[in-house]
Amino acid sequence: MKKTKGQVEAEISNALIRFEKDYMGRGPMETRTFIIEDMVLVRLKGVLTPAEQQLAKHPDGAELIKKVRANLLEQARELLTGVIERITGLKTVSLHTDISTKTGERVIIFMLQSDLEERFL
Repeated sequence: MKKTKGQVEAEISNALIRFEKDYMGRGPMETRTFIIEDMVLVRLKGVLTPAEQQLAKHPDGAELIKKVRANLLEQARELLTGVIERITGLKTVSLHTDISTKTGERVIIFMLQSDLEERFL
């Protein structure tokens, strides 16, 4: 049976929750995935640890958190793109991410080799 767009988005969300728990040590409070043409946008809420929340209150702390989180994600790039490729069946062309130390949200955008959304029309 062919999966719906919502089912694929949920599968990606669940995979990213597992990644955050296993690789980063703590899962997000909420995760939403959006397939938009050749992009997969994942929004994770509540990803900062209590220690990071305290560190973010200091002038240099926010920048330090961003650098460490970006470095960790870069080291896991192949693992993450492999997960997306397994679920979507499409090659990942690039990965982009940012984290807000004010809201505790992270966004991860995967650019795919072709339009995934058209499969669900």
